[in-house]
Amino acid sequence: MVADNDHSSRESQNGVHAPEGSEVVRSPEVDFPIVAIGASAGGLEALEVFFSNMPSDANMAFVVIQHLSPKHKSIMGLLLEKHTDMKIQVAEDGVKLKPNHVYLNPPEKNLAIMHKVICLMEPPYIHSLNLPIDYFFQSLSDDQGERSICIILSGTGTDGTKGLRAIKGVGGMAMVQDEKQARYNGMPSSAIGTGLVDYVLPVEEMPQTLIRYVRHPYVEGQRQSTISQDKLNRIFMATRHVTGHDFSHYKKNTICRRLQRRMAVHQIEDIDDYIRYFQQTPTEVRLFFKDMLIGVTKFFRDKNAFEFLKETVLWEMLKDRPYGSNLRIWVAGCATGEEAYSICIIVAEVMKALKGSFNVQVFATDIDSEAIAFARAGIYPQNISADVSDDRLTNYFSRDNDTYRVKKEIRQMVVFSEQNIIKDPPFSKLDLISCRNVLIYMESTLQKKLIPMLHYTLNPGGYLFLGTSESIGEFSGMFSAVDSKLKIFKRSMTSTDANNMLFNFNANVDTGTEIVKSKPTDLSIRNIAEKIIIEDYASPGVLINDKSDIIFYIGNTGAYLMQPTGEPTTNILKLVSEEIRYALSAVIHGVVTRKKTVIKEGLKLKHNNHTITFNIIARPLIENPQTKNMIMIVFEEKSAMKGNTVKKKVSKKEPEENSDIIKLQQELQATKEYLQATIEELESSNEELRSTNEEMQSTNEELQSANEELETSKEELHSTNEELETVNAELQNKLNELSRVNDDLNNLMAGTEIATIFLDNKLCIKRFTKSVLKIFNLRQSDVGRPISDITINIEYPSLYEDAKTVLDTLSRKRIDVVSNIAQWYTVSIIPYRTLENVIDGVVITFMDITELKSTIRFSERIIDAMRDPILILDVKLNVISSNKSFHETFKVDKADIINRAIDIACNGQWDIPELRGLLEATISQGRAFNGFIAEREFKGIGLKRVLLNGRRVDQGDHMPGLILLYIEDITIDGRDK
Repeated sequence: MVADNDHSSRESQNGVHAPEGSEVVRSPEVDFPIVAIGASAGGLEALEVFFSNMPSDANMAFVVIQHLSPKHKSIMGLLLEKHTDMKIQVAEDGVKLKPNHVYLNPPEKNLAIMHKVICLMEPPYIHSLNLPIDYFFQSLSDDQGERSICIILSGTGTDGTKGLRAIKGVGGMAMVQDEKQARYNGMPSSAIGTGLVDYVLPVEEMPQTLIRYVRHPYVEGQRQSTISQDKLNRIFMATRHVTGHDFSHYKKNTICRRLQRRMAVHQIEDIDDYIRYFQQTPTEVRLFFKDMLIGVTKFFRDKNAFEFLKETVLWEMLKDRPYGSNLRIWVAGCATGEEAYSICIIVAEVMKALKGSFNVQVFATDIDSEAIAFARAGIYPQNISADVSDDRLTNYFSRDNDTYRVKKEIRQMVVFSEQNIIKDPPFSKLDLISCRNVLIYMESTLQKKLIPMLHYTLNPGGYLFLGTSESIGEFSGMFSAVDSKLKIFKRSMTSTDANNMLFNFNANVDTGTEIVKSKPTDLSIRNIAEKIIIEDYASPGVLINDKSDIIFYIGNTGAYLMQPTGEPTTNILKLVSEEIRYALSAVIHGVVTRKKTVIKEGLKLKHNNHTITFNIIARPLIENPQTKNMIMIVFEEKSAMKGNTVKKKVSKKEPEENSDIIKLQQELQATKEYLQATIEELESSNEELRSTNEEMQSTNEELQSANEELETSKEELHSTNEELETVNAELQNKLNELSRVNDDLNNLMAGTEIATIFLDNKLCIKRFTKSVLKIFNLRQSDVGRPISDITINIEYPSLYEDAKTVLDTLSRKRIDVVSNIAQWYTVSIIPYRTLENVIDGVVITFMDITELKSTIRFSERIIDAMRDPILILDVKLNVISSNKSFHETFKVDKADIINRAIDIACNGQWDIPELRGLLEATISQGRAFNGFIAEREFKGIGLKRVLLNGRRVDQGDHMPGLILLYIEDITIDGRDK
């Protein structure tokens, strides 16, 4: 195959992004990357680390895809909010993505994207297996093309690998968590195994690497800058030197984009710097070569095309073909083998429908040796179930843990080999060629060489299967379109037949020169000469495989081989005359065991009333790995002249030798009879073994059926386990957070030394702090008992009734009480509200105010000793204390003024607006006032003119200030007091 051999068109399948070669210009408002993050079991911890290290203004949108249980409400958003300032939301249908936002996939829905708008899709539950990460990665590759970015974190299984291939196929970037760090390394290991990952990093290093990548000029600007031809030539020379392959005639736009993407991965902005790095680093050359060979393929890609190929092309090709005849197919650019196996499967299905068997030979070739090795193994991840039907999985694959293995009957149809379609000789006499999405990356000079070559290799009436973005161009005379939309063509027999063209497959292609030279006489004369030599002069023969089945005839073998009556066969031992069957069997056995040429001379055979004297020459074809199990058998006939001479010589001693001949013939006949008896016994044993084998196959089918049921159950358990892992990680995180909150709460309670008791809706004890033990006679076993049953050490007989009132009315209650040992407490009773704003009991706190009471009493004594009237106000201008002089001077009781606002105390006698303004300024700004004169009519004492002074008194840190208001001078009825 040629390089860059992915089986998908690198153009978008839905036409979202610009075609190859166009200049993409994006407006700043919409020009931001979209980063798809796939995570499964163990991914929560990795996501927390990732977003903790990712700046919230990086100008990227993040879409997180997890395996979620459809019945479990995820709390991922709540957990991630603590690690980033970006807005986190569950993705909704029709929402347009915005930068610096994190979108989470909802349960029971798959995410897709079109023009940066989210689409919620019903999950395709094929074989009970849904792959949401692959689904979104594929959608992102279609929508964003080479701007696509994917990250795979911890998880089990292989979800994400197929989507990663799609993103790499369009030139995007892939980043994977280091499998040594991942809690579950299934997903990371599967992704790394593709060889396509750009970065394998610990999670904490991913954000900065990602930021550097998206800020590279190539990624940020997305303008196709031209790389000069001389610089490209230096790249091509280094690539050819290291890999032996030449990319100089591939499309320049494809080459430039791949080079610029490699520059972005290595954070190199200047092309000259990159060329120096490229020439000095063979590893980078191989990575670039691998980048050009990305094979994005899958089973039955373009299903309509494969159905048409099966129902129309193959059916038409095989329905009238004799059973046992050859069917030769070439899959050029097979990548990792999915397309080759897909063709084998539909061929097997057609043969089953026709109830016949053909000698199917599928040659699958590719330039990528690693892809060929992968294809030969025939082992694929479980996510192929999204592309292969349930019946085909059962019939043509065997399940092995998390992988599917192609069954032997299909694998035996295919011969995989490494081949460069540009310079290596092609196969010949083919019935079908599949060369899909190979030509689109080549310049026209290469296409003009390859299309006639493909025509040349096909049999008359053979078919050519191209990719959806390819065409036969100017060579329409060589092919007729079977279905132009599906790009299936049939070889035409025209005057410009490609058999009349001479191809130099090993020559290099020179730009601007004619690739195909018409030289009609040379090749036709050579073909005629070869045909005459083979038919008239060469000894007849056959080519057989290791099962003695004939796979190719040479010359006229009618004298030696004949088709028996009954079921048709290709086995040479059944086709050869009985007279030479045993000799031929011995020759074949000798070749197989000794791996050397074996010759059996002097054999005779009657044909058309004549006796033919001939030799059998059997030669193993061990020179080529593809033919190492094949044997060439030649029937070499002796000349008539030589035969006559021998007869004359023998006739001189005819009587003596005739008796020897008769004796030998008798011995030979006896040997034949013995051998025949042995063969019959062997055939009988074989029949018994065959019967036993059929019974074993029947038992095996039953076991296989039971195994498939177990596998289905295993898949369901595996899916459930992943969901439980995700839920468990979230709950574990929540539990850790709850534990920290409880520790903080316990330390807070212990630090404040505030006695607190929690009651439920029945006023039974739920919880209490240690400080409560000074007030209640409590033990831990009292949890659950009503508060009314507990002995209390304070004078508060109405505690139960007050708590019930608070629970019923939801109004707070606050009261000062004294204990049996003369300690004062402020009791506060408030409703207990949950996060859902549901009342679930009451909370009672006891704050020790003994020192405060003592200080207040001491302060009151000092104030009472003062001669001038004094008031103490709080920040709300309520009177909290007054001295004895004030009561005596203004004839008021303490109860008429304490805990009342000054403007309503004493029946409003102190309602002076100017005074209120001064007091408010004092408490807010600390501004004292002196000598404020007020003249008022006071009840019981008449008119008074008073001189007022105010000061703010600070109580210390975090305590509200007080106002000291004292009356310095009083004049009554115009006279000084």
